[in-house]
Amino acid sequence: MATLSPTAAIKYPQTGRGGGAGVPPTFSGGGGDRGDSNSPNYGERLRRARLGITIAFVAITMLFVSFTSAYIVRKGLPSLDVSTSTYVHEWIPVNLPFVLLAINTLILLVSSVTMELARRQITRQAALAPVKSIPGVSLGPEKHFPWLGITVVLGLGFLIGQWEAWQELAARGFYLATSASSSFVYLLTGMHAAHLIGGIIALLYAAVTSLRDRPVEARRIVVDVTAWYWHFMALLWIYIFGLIAIAR
Repeated sequence: MATLSPTAAIKYPQTGRGGGAGVPPTFSGGGGDRGDSNSPNYGERLRRARLGITIAFVAITMLFVSFTSAYIVRKGLPSLDVSTSTYVHEWIPVNLPFVLLAINTLILLVSSVTMELARRQITRQAALAPVKSIPGVSLGPEKHFPWLGITVVLGLGFLIGQWEAWQELAARGFYLATSASSSFVYLLTGMHAAHLIGGIIALLYAAVTSLRDRPVEARRIVVDVTAWYWHFMALLWIYIFGLIAIAR
């Protein structure tokens, strides 16, 4: 006669309340920088980088707002003429090299376009990276246009053009210490050029990272944040150019 052996009941761990069987707990990779697969969370890093650059925008904006306020106040502020003991307005309008400055503006705007194309190109590469990592999947050859390199060349061209504009100002008799008006022109354009140099350094870093064996998602963060900064520099220059052209 066949015998039946008793079966043991298998109890699953309960994670919920009320005695019901729940789903076993899952553990993340630990830390806000990693996900469940223990891989870096590049989306979170990108959000933090954008937040950081936005805070930098606020600081730079406040700096140039203070320059603008001082510029306008100083323009309407009279000074004491010792010889006549009267207050006179000594503000001297600056003879700006409008043609050179207009060409520089065009160069910077074109560089903003190429910077945006570089950002979109690497964003597309980052989006396709998970698909390319699947064995046996091929998306075919992809063309990589050197938008970053073109942006660097245009940025350097803008700085060279600014140097030529300063040389033209000096040839017209307007130096840094000639008058308060010329001092403010050099101050505003010089501070913008200094901030733009920071953007060029970031572009060079982004270009170097593209040559190194780094994940495309990490390189995308550098290019994306630099693109934001570059667009901001273009808008800031348009504001400065309009200010010194109208309120000179």
